[in-house]
Amino acid sequence: MHRAGPTPYWNTNVARHPGILRAIPGGCGDALDVGCGDGLLARKLAGRAERVTGIDKSPRMISRARALATDDPRLTFVEGDFLTADLPDEGYDFICSVSAVHHMDFEAALVRMRELLRPAGTLVVVGLAREEGPAEWAVTIAAAPVVRITKVLRRAREPEGMPVTVPRMSYRQVRATARRLLPGVRYRRHVLRRYSLTWRKPGRAGT
Repeated sequence: MHRAGPTPYWNTNVARHPGILRAIPGGCGDALDVGCGDGLLARKLAGRAERVTGIDKSPRMISRARALATDDPRLTFVEGDFLTADLPDEGYDFICSVSAVHHMDFEAALVRMRELLRPAGTLVVVGLAREEGPAEWAVTIAAAPVVRITKVLRRAREPEGMPVTVPRMSYRQVRATARRLLPGVRYRRHVLRRYSLTWRKPGRAGT
């Protein structure tokens, strides 16, 4: 009997998935999705990496991710705290995280991702931040009509049971911290109220 796949959905996190997938290095062996939620992005990563691990603190989200994995041997889902979970140092060619780092200590999360990434590996973080000062508020206010219309047209919705928390850091703080911890990181602020960090870890000497 044919098993129906999960019902597709769109939101401002899903909107960033194409850019994340484009950043995956060729020949990617191991990928890690930090704060994987229901595993939607991890399932997409499995088409581009040999092995994909998703980690999330929410038992409900991990249970849902496992149920939707349809016994795909490339996918592994771990329930636990990313900052303390038993994950291999320099174990991943690609690490991504979407709207999860504001749920944890931002600096500690970036340092852990840096440590888990293999030399010459790629890191992509998509996150939320709060507005601080007139310049940041001006960007948000100018984008508000576009955000509102896009959500309506795309019928934006969140997965049921997705944990939510308010970001503590401002865009300026995120940018400054990322540049200090990830030299050469590319920071971008996106229209749909997200920022992204893209960083390639230096390779070992002689490689």
